[in-house]
Amino acid sequence: MNRLKIFIAQNGTFLALVVLIAFFAVMNPRFLTFNNGQTILLQIAELGLIALPLAFLVMAGTLDLSVGSVASLSAVVSASVMVSTGNALLGFAAAIGVGLVAGALNGLLVAYLKLNALVITLGFLSVWGGLALFLTDGATLTGFPESFTALGTMSFGPISLQVIILILFTVGAWYLLNRLPIGRNVLAIGGNSRAAHLMGINVQRTQFLLFILTSVCAAIAGVLLSAKLHSAPPTVGTGMEIQALTVVLLGGVALEGGAGRISGVIAGLLFVGVLRNGLVIMGVSQFLQTILIGATLVVAVLLDGSIQRLLKRTWSNLGAPEKTAKPAAAAPTT
Repeated sequence: MNRLKIFIAQNGTFLALVVLIAFFAVMNPRFLTFNNGQTILLQIAELGLIALPLAFLVMAGTLDLSVGSVASLSAVVSASVMVSTGNALLGFAAAIGVGLVAGALNGLLVAYLKLNALVITLGFLSVWGGLALFLTDGATLTGFPESFTALGTMSFGPISLQVIILILFTVGAWYLLNRLPIGRNVLAIGGNSRAAHLMGINVQRTQFLLFILTSVCAAIAGVLLSAKLHSAPPTVGTGMEIQALTVVLLGGVALEGGAGRISGVIAGLLFVGVLRNGLVIMGVSQFLQTILIGATLVVAVLLDGSIQRLLKRTWSNLGAPEKTAKPAAAAPTT
């Protein structure tokens, strides 16, 4: 019975995803089609690029709420450079530069100066978002080079470029977490940063690099969104930080850090994608969709606390109280 509880607690998002797919398939026959499956993957590709590195930050015991605004600012800056120079590579480099600066600032203030991550990144959420609006005067930028807009429609067979990039990011994130020392370091820092420091792990440098990685990935997501839309609205990334955090928590990443699986994050990503797509097909209004996504985040936070308590209690009953209090940290799997 205890192992059944652990299985359900660790795979609850997968089970909920199956139920959600079955529900929408019954409600509308158009939902369960190959083309709609492609649409869902295309819709969640950029969100996945933000959620995967954000999961590493949360596993390490911190978070970044500025990623949506970083995506917006990166899209605007890259668009401005591309429109003025006609060079897509320069625009892409400018977006990466924005991500590097934003991530370095977050990392410096949170990892090295020990300021509160929630407050700092919430502040930068406003700063970067406001700067994107200021630079464009609230207008949407267009007029990209054809070589750039082609990225938004490029596909290899039935699979779009954005989905391929998401798959590559997923494989890379899995390898990073499960096969490289930095993955173990991230989980150790999130489990107990002081103990990790005593073990010789450079806690500050690891968190600093994670902030940079998260912002750079958010910048790439912003550029890809621009290519998909053939335009760069200054609010293109608005709300993505909440959706990404919802994905991470739904995926079973412990909000207090120290536990998480990449497969869980992908399950959370698919859950959000299926939910949004199913609501659109059913004709639910945009406003109600926003409410439901927000409600999902609240439920995910509530479940996170309950699941962590259940896992600790159950694993303790099985006779492994300390080492396996956070099983994903001890043995991350697919």
